[in-house]
Amino acid sequence: MRQNYEYKFVRLGEGIIAARKAAKQTYQEIIHQHARDGWRLVQVFAPGIGGYGAAKYYEIILERER
Repeated sequence: MRQNYEYKFVRLGEGIIAARKAAKQTYQEIIHQHARDGWRLVQVFAPGIGGYGAAKYYEIILERER
């Protein structure tokens, strides 16, 4: 039996430094909110380095069975 999944990508912290700081503080809440809807955390991805050695943004990758 083959399982079929769908994926969702939620980008956090794009833009000014204040937005990035808020994203770091709320990512757990966002993951819990999606988990209640059946999504499972796969990975938190932080591509590219911006100023001060911090990631430019964070992307939360979620999956769930269809």
